[in-house]
Amino acid sequence: MRRIYLDHNATTPVHPEVYEAMLPFLKDDFGNPSSIHWAGRNPRKIVDEVRENVARLFNCDVSEIIFTSSGSEGDNFAIKGIAESKKDKGNHIITTKVEHPAVLNTCKYLAKTGFDVTFLDVDSDGMIDLEQMKKAITPKTILITIMYANNETGVIFPIEEIGCIAKERNITFHTDAVQAASKIPIDVKKLNVDILTISGHKLYAPKGIGAVYLKRGVRLVPLIHGGHHERNRRAGTENVAGIAAIGKACEIGIRDMDDESEKLTALRDRLHKGLMEKIPYTKLNGHPEKRLPNTLNLSFEFVEGEGLLLNLDMKGIAASSGSACTSGSLEPSHVLVAMGVPHDVSHGSVRFSMGRDNTIEDINYVIEMLPPVVERMRAMSPLYDAAAGKAANVSFASSNCKH
Repeated sequence: MRRIYLDHNATTPVHPEVYEAMLPFLKDDFGNPSSIHWAGRNPRKIVDEVRENVARLFNCDVSEIIFTSSGSEGDNFAIKGIAESKKDKGNHIITTKVEHPAVLNTCKYLAKTGFDVTFLDVDSDGMIDLEQMKKAITPKTILITIMYANNETGVIFPIEEIGCIAKERNITFHTDAVQAASKIPIDVKKLNVDILTISGHKLYAPKGIGAVYLKRGVRLVPLIHGGHHERNRRAGTENVAGIAAIGKACEIGIRDMDDESEKLTALRDRLHKGLMEKIPYTKLNGHPEKRLPNTLNLSFEFVEGEGLLLNLDMKGIAASSGSACTSGSLEPSHVLVAMGVPHDVSHGSVRFSMGRDNTIEDINYVIEMLPPVVERMRAMSPLYDAAAGKAANVSFASSNCKH
């Protein structure tokens, strides 16, 4: 059976070049990079070199890059670290209702410990209102944490404008760029970002490695205490193989970004157009233009998303209903709810996230396989029968008027 992977926002396969880059550090170059003897020399060298690659992806200095174990650790490091270090200056944090759970739940945790958190609304396209954000700022605001691009809809937020607003008011600005990294250009200086988080497994490196950009001069309390690793900002022996992997992934991201963006945009739009033409009662979730080149989130009314995904899986197609970090929950997507998508429609939503190995043949296969699946599921829905009948009556009435 043909297998098509369209869940790259959940995780990506390891790129062959990335795999080759990390292999030596799983076997021969096993030394601890903090060791002063021969075994630690090459691991230390690669850690330093990789820091340059990651810094190049974001146009920052090598000293501003800290390696972590994941995007979630990076988000916790940034949000808790700033909150703790600036609590004598204020206790107010601003975020949005559509953040990844790594940010949402960290902010909710801080709210239970005495911090005041404002969760900003989004509009029906999933976009935030900058005027609403400005009005939310108080003299006690110490941190704004807003994602670069939404993991479910792909909507890209106005990070540069948010950065300017935060800078003018001397508020620390963190962005979770896990989904944006290597898909769109990120220049932390131009964006006025103070802290930025990425995760290796979203950009063709393995799971278990991430990185944080921390602007020079921004102080925070470390999340993990221990040795003097990462300039005393994150204790723990470095994951050298993972670091080698994320460094190569960043290098490839810089090299291939333009070509990949063009290709993925064409695949995304082809899939969108093909499904909209063949499946009635289908709706795009997310901004029609300001979204990632690889992400397409659609609601298919009168079907249940999990059942739809299982049927797709039987056809060899892997997609998702939203964030992998909330899978198993019976609740509708918090992102779609915040956008005002009705609960019943939200439950029929599917996220297609394409990657570098997908082809036009993959997309054509989905366009061929999905419509009959939806039709079969809707045939069992009394709500769809009612809607279809109503539409037929309207059409019939219109026809009578013309004649």
